Amino acid sequence: MLAIALLGGCAVLREFAPSVQVESLTPAEYIALRRGDILTTGNLSAATRETLRVTGLHAGPCQATGATCRQALAEGDTGIDDERRLSALTELWLQEALAQDALRERERDPQVQLDAWLEVGRHAYAYLFHSGRAPETRAFEDRQTQVRDYYNLAAQEAVALLFDWYVHGGGAEDEAAVQIERLQRAGWDITVDVEDFAEQWGDSAPLELVPAASLSFAGLRSVYRRDGFGAELVAVMADDPVTTAAATRAADETREAPPEGARASDPGPPDAGARHAAGDDRERSERARRRARQAPRWSEMPSPANTVLLDFAGDDLAAVLAQREVTISVYDPYRTEAVSLGGVQVPLAANFTAGYGLWLARSGFNRQSLRSLFGRGQGIDHPHLYLMQPYDPDRRILLMIHGLASSPEAWVNVANELMGDEALRDRFQIWQFYYPTNMPIALNHRAIRSTLENALRHFDPTGTAQASHDMVVIGHSMGGVIARLMVSSSGDALWREFEREVELDDGRRERVKRRLAPILTFEPVPQIDRAIFVASPHRGTEIAGSRLGRWFGRLVRMPLTVLEGLGDVLQEVAGENPGERLPNSIDNLDRHDPFVRAAADLPISPAVRYHSIIARTRGDGPLEDSNDGLVPYWSAHLDGAVSERIIVSGHSVQETAPAIIEMRRILHEDILDEGAQDERARPTPVGGGRAASTPAAAPAIVP
Repeated sequence: MLAIALLGGCAVLREFAPSVQVESLTPAEYIALRRGDILTTGNLSAATRETLRVTGLHAGPCQATGATCRQALAEGDTGIDDERRLSALTELWLQEALAQDALRERERDPQVQLDAWLEVGRHAYAYLFHSGRAPETRAFEDRQTQVRDYYNLAAQEAVALLFDWYVHGGGAEDEAAVQIERLQRAGWDITVDVEDFAEQWGDSAPLELVPAASLSFAGLRSVYRRDGFGAELVAVMADDPVTTAAATRAADETREAPPEGARASDPGPPDAGARHAAGDDRERSERARRRARQAPRWSEMPSPANTVLLDFAGDDLAAVLAQREVTISVYDPYRTEAVSLGGVQVPLAANFTAGYGLWLARSGFNRQSLRSLFGRGQGIDHPHLYLMQPYDPDRRILLMIHGLASSPEAWVNVANELMGDEALRDRFQIWQFYYPTNMPIALNHRAIRSTLENALRHFDPTGTAQASHDMVVIGHSMGGVIARLMVSSSGDALWREFEREVELDDGRRERVKRRLAPILTFEPVPQIDRAIFVASPHRGTEIAGSRLGRWFGRLVRMPLTVLEGLGDVLQEVAGENPGERLPNSIDNLDRHDPFVRAAADLPISPAVRYHSIIARTRGDGPLEDSNDGLVPYWSAHLDGAVSERIIVSGHSVQETAPAIIEMRRILHEDILDEGAQDERARPTPVGGGRAASTPAAAPAIVP
């Protein structure tokens, strides 16, 4: 009896203990408590735990056996509002989906996984659009941001499961399955709508679907996104047409080539084996030329961004939760910024960096560009034009041309930062040339110009689209020299210089002129109205003509296709000039090279405004005596430039923050000029267009 009395006393005493106790939280602990959830901590969020306690459920058991709690919240008379109930159900279904994903592979059931992720998406959708308040009234609430993230993740994972099913037996072998529109999986009726994305990519199925959130990049300073609704994915549509084709061609030639030192088995004169081998070489060369002719000269970047949404059937909450119907819609985020979802206009999520970064990371450009320079296998022998996004007739073109021994990797942060600027992204699309930097500048210029003309004609046969006008070209180093030629008029200056350097009789002169005139005679590209030259040796460099430069130049090997294509010209020139050889790109960069001397004095079109970004390795000393380690100031400077920005940097100045800021300034200025001149005339060949640009003020120096 005494024990019972004592126990009763203890109970009475507890009644007099404080019913609420308090302890302090640091700001970091408070934020972690409010925002931590099943994704970030492995435990249910504070909001869900509060909801469970209010309804008489307990977080501990619910974390262990979520099905009972989900059923109780979904079917019971909980007395709580729809917002709290649906947001908690979303996280509980997310807990289930993550648990299914965590099972060992042989224990997983893809149908159960898919059902769990679609339930996450459905309950998040119901909370966001059918729980009483409109999404915009909760715009600053942490809980809505959490649930939107659950919705986006559900879209990502559901699409990944469906794509995996498609690839592994769901229809990948059936060509008609590429256009799947309706299917049934996991008890759901699923409609797939790819109309927006297919406008650019047709009915082609991706080789891979890579969640942008799963990628982390080294070498890119920033990742540019647009917050909103939908799963941000990268669709790898094809292998890179240039690097893959080069590797395939090299493998073919390796298989076809006779072993080193092998002799022909055909008996005959002593030189029969040599003739046989020469025939094989010619056949292989012809095969390589045929493949090169058939290869595309331009292509869209093969890993475009796309955004996927889940749209659940039903006009009200009851209908959404009762029906098992969902539409999966795929969008191109460059073309679509907002969509109607649940009867509400919402921003479309986007990742503008992931596809670009993945393409560069897998490209192998760094090795291939050096192979091209030295004429080794798996290099390239003609320019290729990459479109960084599907062609858009309403966006102007920002054309980038890299320099010696380089590739599109030269623009990795330039392109990413410029397209991360919303105003620039809305008005421009980036095109990048990749070309063999061992070829003479004149030949590369001709090939680049021809490829650009053909691409514009292909995409815009009438030449009326905005994309065919007001182009901006940016060239770095040797690419800047090529860009300058593209906005210049040659007259007969380059041919006259050739005649002075090479002695030919009248017959040979006419034959050579017929072949070289298209290469040495040109007018400004009419579509270009602004140019930015970055560390460009317009008048050559001293280092290219130095002993080191000449030694390096001897290592450069011209593409076989170029030598064969100009074989008749070389033969004509060699007839009266024994030992004459075709100059390569290093030769052309020598300040004493006849071509670069003549090209430096060609007049730039008065319709083109141009800017210079010039680097110097040190901030002190006379500007006229400075250089960037390769290019001296006197070679990079151009009279008549609208602006000249001097940056303390080495030769790869284009990737520095000050250079990118200057390019953005120029492009924003261009947009303002465009807006201020509604009736501005289209660029025309020499003789039309705007008045000549005004001389630059004193150069600005940026440390």
